[in-house]
Amino acid sequence: MDAAEADFGGLGPKAGCKDLLLKAGLRPTRQRVILSKLLFAGGTRHVTAEMLFTEARAAGFPISLATAYNALKQFTQAGLLRQIPPNGVRSFFDTNTTPHPHYYLHGEDTLLDIPAADLLLASAPEALPGHEVSGVDLIIHLRRTPS
Repeated sequence: MDAAEADFGGLGPKAGCKDLLLKAGLRPTRQRVILSKLLFAGGTRHVTAEMLFTEARAAGFPISLATAYNALKQFTQAGLLRQIPPNGVRSFFDTNTTPHPHYYLHGEDTLLDIPAADLLLASAPEALPGHEVSGVDLIIHLRRTPS
């Protein structure tokens, strides 16, 4: 068993994580495989580097915060994640890379998907001459009403 096959806190990598990384053009290093399992095993989610760092450490996989940031950046560049900076201070990384809108809950530092059925966009502006629309990001910022 090589280092990439090691079991960290019950998070032994599945072949699916290795295949996912290989298909994205990333070498399946031990760190990438373990982090990809943390990111993708539980379905769609929004994580920050700090959240991934904390989850990895809790699972017995000692990484640095810089490693979490680097992995998220590499996964995003490879098309496995979508980076969403809702407040200009820090970014969330979404495992659902399809275009979809979000709520950002101020004071709670939480990013949530808006169900597609709840949003109707009647029209969008035309792209500038010589340009095409490459994506649309919609974030609705919410705060709790005072009680």
